[in-house]
Amino acid sequence: MTEIIEFVISAAPPPRLDKALSRDVPAEVALSRSRLAKLIAEGAVTVDGAVVTDARHRVAEGAVVTVTVAMAEESHIVGEDIPLDVVFEDDDLIVVNKPAGMVVHPAPGTPGGTLVNALIHHCGDTLSGVGGMKRPGIVHRIDKETTGLLVAAKSDRAHHHLADQFAAHTVERRYLAICYGLPDQNDPRLRGIKGTSFEPGNILKIQTFLGRHRTDRQRQAVSFTAGRHAVTRSRIVQALGVPACAALIECWLETGRTHQIRVHLAHCGHALIGDPTYGGRRKLSPKAIGEAGVAAVAAFPRQALHAATLGFEHPVSGAFLQFEAEMPQDMRGLLRVLSHHG
Repeated sequence: MTEIIEFVISAAPPPRLDKALSRDVPAEVALSRSRLAKLIAEGAVTVDGAVVTDARHRVAEGAVVTVTVAMAEESHIVGEDIPLDVVFEDDDLIVVNKPAGMVVHPAPGTPGGTLVNALIHHCGDTLSGVGGMKRPGIVHRIDKETTGLLVAAKSDRAHHHLADQFAAHTVERRYLAICYGLPDQNDPRLRGIKGTSFEPGNILKIQTFLGRHRTDRQRQAVSFTAGRHAVTRSRIVQALGVPACAALIECWLETGRTHQIRVHLAHCGHALIGDPTYGGRRKLSPKAIGEAGVAAVAAFPRQALHAATLGFEHPVSGAFLQFEAEMPQDMRGLLRVLSHHG
């Protein structure tokens, strides 16, 4: 089944067809510029009755455009009755607090039990059809063992609007993490690490490129010549141990790359406690955190990372929404043991 959308190009159109269509296509059909570009390439766009497949085609004011869009099909992903911690929900989006151990989207190694399976069951028919398939609009992800807030789109307009906000880096994302060492500006070692600097307020800024590791394709690696630009900032919330050998820190992202916080902090020598990929198992002194602290750090089963704050503009109302999620029980327990000794 297909839907035919017809409209007229208004005055002073942009020089490219894809840009002109993005500006003039009816808002209610929720077609992004990238989606329109694909439809042009597929031959699904006509201008004054002629098929145009070049997104750079110049279109004139008054031209009649038709776009043929395939109706979204039912997803092949099966809904599963998995409990969700829903923080907010309306007709356009849903915000959930993801637990540790849950993968966001099905993959060859994890075909079920994911957040998407749970959302399909929870949302029923009220799902985005972006990409030609009815399913939750996943516009960002957090790692399997990272806990915290994640937003998914339920409508096409929300999907496009949220994706644009993430692409423009206007979404507020703040994380709480427990790391090895104290990332403090008074540490001369930190100032000598390429890509690190400090901003006023003892804010550590890490700026590098990130890309796949050359030999381990499951890992990301820091680079200064290739990859995707990545910027992470962090500040100390609480020093842990006497003398300090760990810290509760707040991190926030200017960009959102795979494993960004984990890789960046490991790069500057402050890997996350429990991180099996980038952190290793560093030995901490029982004199600093006590035997109970050493045992708690050694036993912590995952990277100590929690997506605590999520803020974005609502795609329909335009209101800025901000959500907070308390640290999960395992991180609170670790912090309690380390704080008690300090």
